[in-house]
Amino acid sequence: MARRHGGRILVDQLKRQGVRRVFSVPGESFLAALDGLYSSGIENVVCRHEGGAAMMAETMGKLGPVPGVCFVTRGPGATNASSGIHVAMQDGTAMVMFVGQIARGHRDRGAFQEVDYRAFFGPLAKWVAEVEDTARLPEYISRAFHVAQAGRPGPVVLALPEDMLSSEADVPDLGPANPAEAVLCRARAGDIMARLASAERPLVIAGGRWSARAAEDLRRFAEMNDLPVAVDFRRQDYMDNRSLSYVGDLNVGMNPALAERLRRADCLLVIGARLGDIATAGYELVNPAAPHAAIIHIHPDPNEPGSVYRPDLVAVATPESALAALCETPPVVSPWNEWRLAARADYEAWIRPQESPGAVKLEQVVCWLSDNLPEDAIITNGAGNYGAWLHRYFVFKRYGTQLAPTSGSMGYGFPAAIAASLQHPDRVVVCMAGDGDFQMTLNELSTAVQHGAKPIVIVANNGRYGTIRMHQEKRYPGRVSGTDLANPDYVALARAYGGHGELVECTEDFAPAFTRARESGRAAVIELRLDAEALATGMTLSEARAMGERGG
Repeated sequence: MARRHGGRILVDQLKRQGVRRVFSVPGESFLAALDGLYSSGIENVVCRHEGGAAMMAETMGKLGPVPGVCFVTRGPGATNASSGIHVAMQDGTAMVMFVGQIARGHRDRGAFQEVDYRAFFGPLAKWVAEVEDTARLPEYISRAFHVAQAGRPGPVVLALPEDMLSSEADVPDLGPANPAEAVLCRARAGDIMARLASAERPLVIAGGRWSARAAEDLRRFAEMNDLPVAVDFRRQDYMDNRSLSYVGDLNVGMNPALAERLRRADCLLVIGARLGDIATAGYELVNPAAPHAAIIHIHPDPNEPGSVYRPDLVAVATPESALAALCETPPVVSPWNEWRLAARADYEAWIRPQESPGAVKLEQVVCWLSDNLPEDAIITNGAGNYGAWLHRYFVFKRYGTQLAPTSGSMGYGFPAAIAASLQHPDRVVVCMAGDGDFQMTLNELSTAVQHGAKPIVIVANNGRYGTIRMHQEKRYPGRVSGTDLANPDYVALARAYGGHGELVECTEDFAPAFTRARESGRAAVIELRLDAEALATGMTLSEARAMGERGG
């Protein structure tokens, strides 16, 4: 074997792991890795900010089939990227981030951009390590890809001292990661069905690690057994929303009727989800100290069930294997038809558009997208009240068509849309963003144009941080502080970056503007000028203020 410098060894390992694209902001601390990427066949998408690079890599982990990968430099580069690591940890996304590090001999002297990455990223990642020996790079990278994908997936951070990367070694490559898969056996599937059969008001809750097969099997399982299915926060694409067993999502500002149904359920079959604070409205709909319902928890990580809620029955299995086994188990002769029908009726009533004020009505825009986009179109978003219109009114038809952070990270939607467009150039990719949300990462327009990504960004511009303003008006009515925004001309901005720009000031103009944006074949921005009163799907600005003045 020929001797190779560490950067070349590293990249050769990435190729063995099936990596075809990485995201980076270059730094002198990993020049040898950049040299390894040169003519390697791995595309290096050069980003404008490490937060954007990390979020794009996290998106690739969601899209699969291998963990997303990004490279950032030491110190401020790594700290900038921490937002993407947090998203990956909260969302359970397989991701590996490589951080350039100071030379080994300079440690503990406060050297230029020195950071203890084990201490910094320890609470944010599944595993953090620093590679001391060039010859051990294959070992560390193999472990990183195993850890990132095993059980509940998550992010791994590897620090790479620059002198270690530039040193040479004669070392064999290792094969791709092959993490163990937790599988549900027939006997346990029978136990689950027997426990479920004793329920009068069961509710299935789906979330976590998923696949197209799991989505189809979930629909089959629910329809075979006449079960209502709710999905976890920002997991609406885990089941065809047109199925009569689908009853909505447990999200921020969830359907009050669904919240009440969760409160009344006497058995919760939780598949892959963590049953966290968003799904339970701050743990109030299901009290961890005294759960009102029996809990059957299926999860690939044996450490998850029982970490918050005491389960009555546990199965350690991936959702895909669990649903495949449950579909093969004889269905229950159930008395749940009326319960399921009522839950479905609640969902259908919830998605009937409620008119918002102003000439541009966001509910009509979202309904148009739902009715007219191809079924495989990918929708992304970050955080903000604008997202409530998308979550409430868009009907998801297929798995893999929503990319959104359960961590509620602002600025996520646009980098995610760029990564999705690069991965699936033949599919329509739409980013829904607020004006505050988009400005967090809009500098990545330059990245999109440079690398040929063509997402369409729909900016809901109401001139404020809407979510915070809503809470502000409820608690401190009329005392506006820190929530108003001065916005750019988004159309001119898009064109300045080499993209396509459109301004929509009335709903009727949206469809032709979207058509032109799509036909442009470039990254595009469509600005929606919203009325200042359009604050949330069921509340105007004035109504929020009046609520605050009444004391809630």
